[in-house]
Amino acid sequence: MNKVLASAEEAVALIPDGATIMMGGFGLCGIPENLIAALRQRGTKALTIISNNAGVDDFGIGVLLRNRQVRKMVSTYVGENKEFERQFLGGELEVELVPQGTFAERIRAGGAGIAGFFTPTGFGTLVAEGKETREIDGRMFVLERPLTADFAFVKAWKGDRFGNLVYRKTTRNFNPMMAAAGKTTIAEVEILVEPGQLEPDQVHSPGIYVQRIVKGAKFEKPIEQRTVRKRSA
Repeated sequence: MNKVLASAEEAVALIPDGATIMMGGFGLCGIPENLIAALRQRGTKALTIISNNAGVDDFGIGVLLRNRQVRKMVSTYVGENKEFERQFLGGELEVELVPQGTFAERIRAGGAGIAGFFTPTGFGTLVAEGKETREIDGRMFVLERPLTADFAFVKAWKGDRFGNLVYRKTTRNFNPMMAAAGKTTIAEVEILVEPGQLEPDQVHSPGIYVQRIVKGAKFEKPIEQRTVRKRSA
C-alpha cells in the first residue's frame, strides 16, 4: 500500500478544526516542521496540541500559538516561548502540565491500549488533584490515564512508501510512541525510499502505525539554545 502524499499541504488538509494532534520532538529536535508550517498556513483552529514543549516564538508550535490556532496545550516544558506565557497568563490558552516521565508513559500506554497506570510521581502535589490515589506496598501512587490523539505528526529521517520509519539519534525522542498513539499518524521524512530499501532490523516505527507519509520540502533544524565554550586567552 502506497501511503505517500504529495505534500505537507495535502497532509494537513485532513485536519479539521478542533482536532487533537500529537507532535513529536524534544525542544526543536525531531519536530515535524513542514507539517507544522503547512498547518499554520492552512489556519486550522481550536487545536489541542500534545507535545513535550511549545516550540519557540518563531518556530515549531510557536507559530501556531502566535496565529491563535491552539486552544489547549498538553506539555511538560514550556519555558522557551514568550507568546505561550502571555496567552496562558492572560487566560487565552488552556494548559495541562504533565511531569515528563508521566507524559512519556501516558503516550506509551495510549499506543499500547493500556487503560491507565499508577505512578508515585506527583502524589501530594497539584498534579494529583482530582485523580484517584492508592497505597501500594506502603507507598502512595497516582492513577494516570493514557494519552491518545486524533492525529499524530511525527518526524523521521528515512521512511518507505509503506510507512516504515527510521529515526536518527536524538530525533527519535517522543516520535515512536506518538506514532503508535495517534488514530491517524502522518509522518514527514527527510529521505523517502522504496519498500525493501530499509534494513528491517533498523525500523523503529513499523508501517502498521503510520497511515500517511510525506517527504519534507525543506528542513531548517534550528538550534534552540546555542551554548559554546569560551575561547581560552
